[in-house]
Amino acid sequence: MKKIIVPLDFSQQSEYALKVAVSLAKKHGAEILALHMLELNQAMITSTEGFHPEQTVFLIKLAEKRFKEFLNKPYLEGLKVTPIIKHYKVFSEVNEIALEHNAELIVMGSHGTDGLEEIFIGSNAEKVVRNAEIPVIVIKNEINDFKIERFVFASDFREESTEAFEKAKAFSEMLQANLDLVYINTPGDDFMSSSDIYTRINNFIGKVNQALQVEIYNDYSVERGVLNYSEANNADAIGISTHGRKGLAHFFMGSIGEDVVNHSKIPVVSFKI
Repeated sequence: MKKIIVPLDFSQQSEYALKVAVSLAKKHGAEILALHMLELNQAMITSTEGFHPEQTVFLIKLAEKRFKEFLNKPYLEGLKVTPIIKHYKVFSEVNEIALEHNAELIVMGSHGTDGLEEIFIGSNAEKVVRNAEIPVIVIKNEINDFKIERFVFASDFREESTEAFEKAKAFSEMLQANLDLVYINTPGDDFMSSSDIYTRINNFIGKVNQALQVEIYNDYSVERGVLNYSEANNADAIGISTHGRKGLAHFFMGSIGEDVVNHSKIPVVSFKI
């Protein structure tokens, strides 16, 4: 791991994310790309609607000063921190910056359950996850010494899930974490017999050409199963897969990702399929 992007908006949650990025940067000798997107719109930048240029310059300078002060933290000493400021919020640019700088990870804060409508429905974290081609860690609480020793990755083990699995495996190897694979079996239309589950898992193992151990965990929903299994096995983080732009609404709004991220007490890592 060489470069970590941290979107910062001066909130407490974004500082929680910054501290996690610092823990990772110190352990892996990585550079932190501190990204701040100003609350300016195109009209203010171009001054086409009567907004005076000097006012725009003043706001930019004020934000830059505040950003500099925000990054003046004792725990950042000795680390390479590169501040990046964008004049207004275009969240697809987070992925563009990641590609431009060859970053391997995005660490971002979230308010959790109470901030569901604000954070996930048409909001910052959702937009970053939608566009990110690299893993995104969502942090909700302060973690003084961030480390992942046991990483739970839940999958349906269909053929189209191989890419997400490969990314999760690479992520766990990068952090030297144990990858704990689980299939959540639920009642109703999605219920599968043990025989059917093992057949699907064996086909998946043949596809990825790796020896894998997969736990089968029964629960009333995939979301609760992922959370309960992770808690029962003392996981340090949970991995979920997203389908990017096409599948985001299906994935986040009223589905697995939304519930897992908002009810998880531990960090959640998203991998784009």
